[in-house]
Amino acid sequence: MLKVYKGRPVVNDVNVQLEQGEIVGLLGPNGAGKTTTFYMITGLIRPDGGHIGLDGRDITAEPMYRRARMGIGYLAQEPSVFRKLTVEDNVRAILETLPLGDAERRERLERLLDELAIKHLRRQKGFQLSGGERRRLEITRALVTEPKFMLLDEPFAGVDPIAVHDIQTIVAGLRHRGIGVLITDHNVEQTLDIVDR
Repeated sequence: MLKVYKGRPVVNDVNVQLEQGEIVGLLGPNGAGKTTTFYMITGLIRPDGGHIGLDGRDITAEPMYRRARMGIGYLAQEPSVFRKLTVEDNVRAILETLPLGDAERRERLERLLDELAIKHLRRQKGFQLSGGERRRLEITRALVTEPKFMLLDEPFAGVDPIAVHDIQTIVAGLRHRGIGVLITDHNVEQTLDIVDR
């Protein structure tokens, strides 16, 4: 992939291959183009060269919402929860976008709240959550659509050291769900602890 801004390449000849059920780290210093690479993969921006493929299909021209429907989930480095909604309603807001019946929505809500260990927080508002709790909620919301792949941009940012271990465990659990994970973080040591390559 290639991305050029003002005549300067910010991503140049980057090739990322990710399989379902593996965790791959994309590491580099600030300004190396990691987030720009994520933006190109998710469809937030278009590459100036190269292509993005999914399951043998070129999806470079596909809009972000179609890529999400095809199985690409994205966790941005900036907080993305609805601060005035409860944890439960944050998850419901994503569930409402899917063509599911009420019973299936309720079942998926309860299952995900339980699996991500945030059931006890279901009535808390987004602004009341700690950094680690917020990250767990964001990952829960991303899992609502049952993605094949998840891109995690700085998942340990703003998270206390104890909660970092919880997030590492959750990310490792994504591998066991058969989800391919592309992860970047400034905390290289904690990222290297969980990646396959």
